[in-house]
Amino acid sequence: MDKSRLIEATAEKAAAAGSDRSLRAEDVERVVDALFGTVERPGTIAEALAGGEPVVLGSFGGFDHAGGTAAFRPGKALTEYLEGATG
Repeated sequence: MDKSRLIEATAEKAAAAGSDRSLRAEDVERVVDALFGTVERPGTIAEALAGGEPVVLGSFGGFDHAGGTAAFRPGKALTEYLEGATG
C-alpha cells in the first residue's frame, strides 16, 4: 500500500467509524506528514527519536533509535493480528 492509498483507506475508515466529524483525505495527509515527516522536514516520530526518546504506540508497537538506525518493534496486538490473518 503506497502513501496515497494509505491516506484514502484511513479517511474511509474514519468515515465508516460513524463519528460526527469525518476526515477529508487532505486532513489525513497532513496528519501522516506531521507524524512521519516529508523530504522537506522531519515528522514528530523522527524528532523524538533524534532527541533520544523512544516512541511507543500502545499495543501496535513502537520505534527506537540505536546506533544511528531507527527500528520498529511490533507490539503484541499487531503481532497477534498478523499471525491470525496469515496463519
